[in-house]
This record gives sequence, C-alpha cells and structure tokens, in this order.
Amino acid sequence: MSNYAKATVLRQSLIFSGLSDAELVELTGLAVERKAPPGEFIFWEGDPPDWFYVVSAGKVKVVKQSSLGKEVILAFFGRGEIIGEVAVFENKAYPASAQAQEDTTVLAMRREDFLSFLAARPEVALRIIGVLAGRLRDAHARLMDLAGERVEQRLARTLLRLSSKLGPTLPFTRQEIADMSGTTAETAIRLMARLKQGGVIRSARGKIVILDQSKLSLLSEGPPRE
Repeated sequence: MSNYAKATVLRQSLIFSGLSDAELVELTGLAVERKAPPGEFIFWEGDPPDWFYVVSAGKVKVVKQSSLGKEVILAFFGRGEIIGEVAVFENKAYPASAQAQEDTTVLAMRREDFLSFLAARPEVALRIIGVLAGRLRDAHARLMDLAGERVEQRLARTLLRLSSKLGPTLPFTRQEIADMSGTTAETAIRLMARLKQGGVIRSARGKIVILDQSKLSLLSEGPPRE
C-alpha cells in the first residue's frame, strides 16, 4: 500500500480527520500494512498491547471467551475504525481478540510511536476519548438489552444498532446476529423468519436487509405499557 493510500484511510478515520497534511505524513510513516485472510486473528485476548490498529479494508470481529468457553461477539469494525486502543492506553493485555471476517487489511502502529505522536496532539487524544465514550454507551445499551426479558426486543435492537452504523444491508449471518443478541441460533432463525413474514427484513446468504425501519423500532420498544 502506498503512503497516499494509507493517508486516505487515516483521513477517513474520525479521530484523524482534522490532522494537517504534515501531521498526516508523519502518522503515515508510523503505519505498517498488515493483511489477514478470513478467520485469521489480528491479535489474541491476553496478548501484550504492542500495536494500535486502524482498519483499512474488510471487516474485523472482536470477540471474548466467556467463563464457560463460549465465544461472545462484542463488536464489528470496518474501514477507518480503530481497534486495540484501550489496551494501548492502559498498557495492559488486550481484553478481547480481533479476528478478520473477510479479506482484511489493517494499518498497525507501534504503541510507543503512537503514544509519542499523541503526546504533542491532545486534540487527537480527545477525539479518541470521544470514540471510547461512544463505545461505552453502546456496551451499556447492550447490557440493558441482555437484562431484558424479551428476546424479540434484544434482536430488534441489535439490528437497529448495526443498521445505524452500517446502513440497511447488514453483512452478518443469523448465527452472528444471535451471538450479538444473547440468544441461540435456533431462536434467532425463528424470530427473523417472523420478521421476514411481516415485511420487516429480507434475508439472503450471509446478509440481512432491513426493509421497514419504523416497524423494527416499534418492536425494539416491546409491547405497550399499561
């Protein structure tokens, strides 16, 4: 990947969008291109936080192993988004694993180099704090969803949360949606079949298309309270 291509990716990232041309050139010089085929791990839970990453192309799944050994999907990240930043700032092991879901390219920067770059640019650090705050709100919302009693609400909210980020076409399997909704694949298949019959979604191989956003929003709120 050329330096120009790297700079284009970094410029599209929310946290780096305000950098000057000179700062962007400096940051580009720190970035090392890495490619990962589908299924390959970019880093593992428990690894030392030696690298900070920006997704250049493809899709990355961040997962964590539960105490029972079950894989829990925390989030998906695409072009221009950052991963591994919490561990880098804390200088503690990565709290989860990052796995390529398709042919993926990331820009990797050594922890020491990236922190030195940030030390002279507090405005970039503030943008990262904003990103982390947004992720914390999302995590809190997911916990609230999982604490709810209705699986239908959890699934609808998962679809809404993903569509707000990726648009109406979601490149996820029903198993992935089930994992993110805290339910079984069988339950997710049954509920999505119901949504399909109601004209709320359309499903194809490995993709889900939301057709009726307003109806999905109503379903996410649950039955009316008396």
